[in-house]
Amino acid sequence: MTNRPDLTQHLRDLARLRRVRDRIDREYAQPLDVEALARAAGMSAGHLSRQFRLAYGESPYSYLMTRRIERAMALLRCGEMSVTDVCFAVGCSSLGTFSTRFAELVGMPPSAYRQREADATAGIVPCVAQQVTRPIRNQEAPVAGPQLD
Repeated sequence: MTNRPDLTQHLRDLARLRRVRDRIDREYAQPLDVEALARAAGMSAGHLSRQFRLAYGESPYSYLMTRRIERAMALLRCGEMSVTDVCFAVGCSSLGTFSTRFAELVGMPPSAYRQREADATAGIVPCVAQQVTRPIRNQEAPVAGPQLD
């Protein structure tokens, strides 16, 4: 049997986690860190990180970086901004970290992605292009496996 106060606390934590996730979704381009997110949610940073991972399958930082990469993908598809400008526009402060994480999630560096996707998504409605090209959360870029003929 579940203890009622434990269930109530768990539901409160889930509501706080949803608010944290929503804030990350809204403010991904702002300087966000786990400490600040935890303070705003009334939780310790460790508790927030553990509970966020349990609820969403990844850490708050990983979720934030995925959001930033998703937005960067959209900006790069437009082809109007340099990779450096895109990096800073989505809230990353290090081009190296941005490029590394981008390559991990997407499977290629941002410059190669921009070159490939600008032509590939030409003529597709932007909201559809975003869905089709969205990175898969909690998975690294697919590793080229052996070809079966």
